[in-house]
Amino acid sequence: MVVEVCANSLESAVNAEKAGAHRVELCSELAVGGVTPSFGLIKKVTEALSIPVFVLIRPRSGNFTYNEGEFEIMKQDIILCKELGCAGIVSGVLNKDQTIDITRTRELIALSSPLNFTFHRAFDWVPDAKLALGQLMEMGANRVLTSGQQASAEKGVELLQTLNALAKDGIGILPGGGIKPENAALFKNANFSEIHVSASTIETVSERPEVPMNSDKFFDETIRSYSDVATIQKILKQTNPSG
Repeated sequence: MVVEVCANSLESAVNAEKAGAHRVELCSELAVGGVTPSFGLIKKVTEALSIPVFVLIRPRSGNFTYNEGEFEIMKQDIILCKELGCAGIVSGVLNKDQTIDITRTRELIALSSPLNFTFHRAFDWVPDAKLALGQLMEMGANRVLTSGQQASAEKGVELLQTLNALAKDGIGILPGGGIKPENAALFKNANFSEIHVSASTIETVSERPEVPMNSDKFFDETIRSYSDVATIQKILKQTNPSG
């Protein structure tokens, strides 16, 4: 069984290969479900590893419905990943009603070629998983990363098995979400050929700082944060009254 490790740093990626993992999905900011890693991180990891490196292409946290500028960023990041020698792309786009944005996802798949393309866990938000699976098969995606539309892949194993049966050899079903040593064998016994894990551990590197850098208001999947024109103008008016 292929074990893909979701790595959020050079250390994590190196540890994945050292431990015997078969593939790495590289991202940043696991706390928000992952976003596209930096150019420097991608370059360093692809140079350091001999196992395949797939890269998450997600320009921000929040939903998976992107404006034109964000979509252009995604395309530029894919081109960069191809230039850096990555083995695969992990991405996808949804419409506002959470159905797959077929036009844009098809464009990402075509741009990624000949690299492998995994449609990421945005799949877990689609209203009709069977319909979405068929659409991705038709578009030529190589696999779908999904928890079976549940909080964890273990809880979603019934749908995962249904999707695996429907997929046959047309597309891979990659279970991911809460897979750990205690339940990993469940997926092997259910005839999945690969799994996605983070295998994360927490290490305290310092005492809690008096001045925190985290902001609780941003840790909410129902919001999208951005700098507001009107608010900036108000600040400028206060700080530069004659400007």
